[in-house]
Amino acid sequence: MEIIISNSDQKPIYEQISSQIKNMIISGELSEGEPLPSMRQLAKDLRISVITTKRAYSDLERDGFIETVAGKGCFVAGKNLDFIKEEKQKKVEEYLQKAVDIAKSSNISLPEITEIIKILYEGE
Repeated sequence: MEIIISNSDQKPIYEQISSQIKNMIISGELSEGEPLPSMRQLAKDLRISVITTKRAYSDLERDGFIETVAGKGCFVAGKNLDFIKEEKQKKVEEYLQKAVDIAKSSNISLPEITEIIKILYEGE
C-alpha cells in the first residue's frame, strides 16, 4: 500500500492518508478483509506521528471503510455499495462543479455543456 504525503497540500496529513486509503478501497485496490498496516508501522513508514495515523484510521472506521479487530489490527470493511456510490457521486459533483465554473466564465450555455456531457457519457 503506497501512500504519498505532500507538505504542499492544504489538507492535514491525516486527511491525506484517509483520503488515499478511501480511494484505494473504492477503486478495489484494497479488497474486503484485507489487513492494513498497523498504526505504528504506517507512522514509521511515512515518518509521521502515530497520533496522526490513529486519527486517519479513526476517521476511516467512523465512515465505515475499515473495521478494527481487537488484538488483530485494522481491516478493510465489507463494502456498503450505497455508501461507495455516494462517495463516487460526490467526486463526480466536484469535477462537474469545476466544469460548470469554467463553462460560465467562458460563456458556454447550459444546453451546450449538457450536450458536451451527453456526448462524453455516451461515447464510453
